[in-house]
Amino acid sequence: MTEESQQDKLRQHFARRVTTQARVVLDTWQKLHENRDQAPAYREELVTASDKLVRYARRFEMDSHASAGSGVVEALACWQVGHALEGDISDNLDQAIESLRAITQRRTDQGNCAQRYRRTPVYIALSNSDLATRLIRQMDFFGFRASAFDSPEELVEASGLNKPETILMDVDFGGEPQSGIATAEVLQKHHETPVPIIFVSTEDGGIEIRLRASRCGGEEFFFPAMDPGQVIEKIESYTHGNNMEPYRVLVLDDSHAQARYTETVLKKAGMIAHVITDPMEIIHALDEFSPEIIILDMYMPGCTGMEIARVIRQQDRFHSVPIIYLSAEEDVGKQLQAMSLGGDDFLTKPIDPKHLVATLHNRGRRARSLLALMIRDSLTGLYNHTHTLHLLEQEIVRAGQKDQPLCFAMLDIDYFKQVNDTYGHPIGDRILRNLSMFLKQRLRKTDHIGRYGGEEFAIILPETGLDGATQVINEIRASFSELMQQAGNQEFSVTFSCGIADWRGDTAQALCERADRALYTSKSEGRNQVTQAGS
Repeated sequence: MTEESQQDKLRQHFARRVTTQARVVLDTWQKLHENRDQAPAYREELVTASDKLVRYARRFEMDSHASAGSGVVEALACWQVGHALEGDISDNLDQAIESLRAITQRRTDQGNCAQRYRRTPVYIALSNSDLATRLIRQMDFFGFRASAFDSPEELVEASGLNKPETILMDVDFGGEPQSGIATAEVLQKHHETPVPIIFVSTEDGGIEIRLRASRCGGEEFFFPAMDPGQVIEKIESYTHGNNMEPYRVLVLDDSHAQARYTETVLKKAGMIAHVITDPMEIIHALDEFSPEIIILDMYMPGCTGMEIARVIRQQDRFHSVPIIYLSAEEDVGKQLQAMSLGGDDFLTKPIDPKHLVATLHNRGRRARSLLALMIRDSLTGLYNHTHTLHLLEQEIVRAGQKDQPLCFAMLDIDYFKQVNDTYGHPIGDRILRNLSMFLKQRLRKTDHIGRYGGEEFAIILPETGLDGATQVINEIRASFSELMQQAGNQEFSVTFSCGIADWRGDTAQALCERADRALYTSKSEGRNQVTQAGS
């Protein structure tokens, strides 16, 4: 290697360090931007990352990055510790960040600067740059912040500075046989918990390669072909698991000290605990709190835990909720009798906190799985028709009590039969899953999304007026129509029509009928549009 080529390689290495640090600043800003109420907590992290960027850029004579980084540092200096980010300070910081983003773009970032991402990055390490670019374009529509890398060195360095949520990687990324797997083995050493990796390969490779890929964090192994839609579904499944809602646990124990101790243990484990010490309050607590798991003391004044369990089981909606007894009772026969009368587990006091938490996680996970089978559509994971109507009735009651607006929308995919006839039912199923993912990522957690039947979807939007609901659905409709669906080597777009009705004191059935008539109007007037229901 000549001296000139060595210097060029060294310059490229320095440039990667600076641009990688710039992306750390941008990612930190993204976290701050998405959590404005916690902005002061992210201030110090952003200050540290920006200072480091300026030092790197000046040391390696990258003037544009040094200047942009200095702009961020100066804007941060005006933001006092502990104060909210607002007014001119917020505007100046926005401008400084945009200047840094403009000079840090990769070829795959073009056109995405204004995009607001909801997740930490997904890294793409594919030898085929055209495929990487197409994948990133598709992933943009689903709210992922994806970045492509050209070399193993750059990928390892970026992963060390900012842990990705998932990595999509060629088995031979880097040009040598199994060099992608070797890269994965190196980058996993930087993290306490492994990064999920989806490997793709042009060759089967046999059990040895698959084992090696699995041992370094490989969750999937695609061979021989990779469908972008399928890959995005897999990435979604790994990232979705990080956002699991905490378990809601109701604790009934007549001992105030024991009840508070249990509450402390559960809260430290990230669960939501509701404590009562009077067994006569159990019905009210069930209605108000709607627990996923119930912990009962065995012996209490006036009644036993077994009697309370029988009362709980008499209500259909709590028939499958796990009930766990806590007691000093050591008689195995009495323990078995207690469980035969509605209990699922029996833990003897004093209970090891780790044992209690592990038991609750196991029971809670199984209960959620069983509940999902009963109330969710198996293809899309959305609520099924029956449960959607149940939720609508609940929201109508809540809207009436709080005097708040409520809207109900019905969506139908346009020309769906033609899609199935042209491309096959597996592609049709993927489009249904794509739309469900699209809706989940763009609507609020408080909104309810259901698969109403076939290619028809239903959305319940609490605390939302008719014009606001129409605007939201229209934005989703326009974005979804731009998403290119994949069918082998072919690409095509799909649209949907929608009808929206606002609640006017009518029944759930009447509200559904009004939304359905509005949907019919959208269909009859040309499709790919949203229609508001009349009276």
